[in-house]
Amino acid sequence: MLRISVAVVALLALVACGGNRSSGNRGYAVQFASGPIQKACQAQGRKAASRARCGCVQAVANRELSAADQRRGAKYFKNPHALQQVRQNQDGNAANRRFWAAWKAYGQRAAQVCSKV
Repeated sequence: MLRISVAVVALLALVACGGNRSSGNRGYAVQFASGPIQKACQAQGRKAASRARCGCVQAVANRELSAADQRRGAKYFKNPHALQQVRQNQDGNAANRRFWAAWKAYGQRAAQVCSKV
């Protein structure tokens, strides 16, 4: 259970901070956008959460997530434990299951695209 919790927090940190520098760009041009993810990313004050990197993860969010999922996901930057609860509460909750799948895929894509920003 602790390992899963750490993995979820690491995923959030990866999205906010850009992830692994060796992951590459995989066909997306690095771009900048502003929106709820970008604002939440910058508000956390992480050292690696530059304006450019937070804008990049927002640009990926614009392509990968609905506006509602972006608003919902932005809340988890401030409270990662709540995201862990979503991940754990998927049985019998189709909304959580759908959101978790979308958020997980988004996090992986953002790490690929924004790692060099």
